[in-house]
Amino acid sequence: MTKHIALIGCGTIGKEIAYAVDSGKIKNASMVSLLDKIKGAAEELLSKLHNSKPYIYSDFMEFVSSPSFGDADIVVEAASQDAVNRFCKTILEKGKSLIIMSVGALADQRLWSELQNRAVQNNSRIYVPTGAIAGIDAIRSVKNLVESVTLTTTKSPKALSGAPFFSSGFDLFKLNEKTLIYEGDANDAVKKFPSNVNIAAVLGLAGVGIENTKVKIIVDPTTDRNQHDITVNGKFGEMTISVSNVPSPTNPRTSFLAVLSAIECLRSVCDEHVRIGT
Repeated sequence: MTKHIALIGCGTIGKEIAYAVDSGKIKNASMVSLLDKIKGAAEELLSKLHNSKPYIYSDFMEFVSSPSFGDADIVVEAASQDAVNRFCKTILEKGKSLIIMSVGALADQRLWSELQNRAVQNNSRIYVPTGAIAGIDAIRSVKNLVESVTLTTTKSPKALSGAPFFSSGFDLFKLNEKTLIYEGDANDAVKKFPSNVNIAAVLGLAGVGIENTKVKIIVDPTTDRNQHDITVNGKFGEMTISVSNVPSPTNPRTSFLAVLSAIECLRSVCDEHVRIGT
């Protein structure tokens, strides 16, 4: 049975999801609508689709009131943490299943609880992709035995530039050696680096909680990779997970694996017959 997909956000990840649906890489899926606050972004994406003719919107209320949204089975949020705050409760109230890419927004415990409650009340589902890391299945399986989780992320200055953390005037590009610039918890990290460490929120949800997940961020001016090293300790033993990602070809702030993870998450939702992994 074909799943109808509505997409919020026509940036790096949104585009790749739309291309995957349009090309048939995601089977049993059809793109029915696109929303972006910049109408030109949705129009540009539409012009590059060959087999799909989704309706485009720049206003959320027009989007959710439209027949195309009514036809949608799954809404993919690929816009921003602000979009999760502003739109996702309404989407779940409408009975739509939801894939959330801007997972950092879920560090707000009140919002996360509200979203879960609305999913239950309206028979909807919430899906959170793994993102640019690995090992989430394993961490979830030992969740009640985990005592500590630490994420160490290493990126180039280009990949980290523009984060609110640097609003005080800290000049990333003056660093000439590998430097630890941040150490804190995931709750704080996703606010200061909203486009860089959404995976910290995923780890928190899977393990000991967002506030109890430790995060270190290192700038390395010599690297062209996005490196994520995860250490998990507990009564089960210890896990060490290391992932070295190439950046997305179109956006150095986004790991290519995060894009592929989003596509795989949607593919698995659209395939009701086979599921591999926990």
